[in-house]
Amino acid sequence: MAWYFALALVLAAFLFMEFVAWFTHKYVMHGFMWYFHKDHHIRDGRKVERNDFFAVIFAVPSIVLIYFGYPAADYRLWLGIGIALYGLAYFLFHDVMVHQRLKLPVHGRNRYWQATIRAHMDHHKPNVHSNYGFLVAPFRYYREAFGKTAKDI
Repeated sequence: MAWYFALALVLAAFLFMEFVAWFTHKYVMHGFMWYFHKDHHIRDGRKVERNDFFAVIFAVPSIVLIYFGYPAADYRLWLGIGIALYGLAYFLFHDVMVHQRLKLPVHGRNRYWQATIRAHMDHHKPNVHSNYGFLVAPFRYYREAFGKTAKDI
């Protein structure tokens, strides 16, 4: 397989996972599996939450695709790697940068990360039923962070 096709698959899987995460967060975590996600909205300093169950669920397709795709280095390997890279980015953003569940020297000091973190923190406010994405927030947060109003665009 050509390297550029493999790279395209990794990128496609990574980008698609943002949609999967948004959809799952909105309709599953805040829906019928709220029991597992609810404790994440109660910030009390715990290092392990029932919500961590979702990390395992999201890891399964990546592990399976990498396992079966590795011997042949076919499309499954590259899709699995893309999903795994999204999981790593999610972990660094959500658990390290936003909620600081792990103290690592990873900081979101640029305007993109500040806007994305703000959107996620707004999501945790009572009675806010929006901002379900993880690495991409609603555009209004970026407009505010980059100092542009709706009339400037």
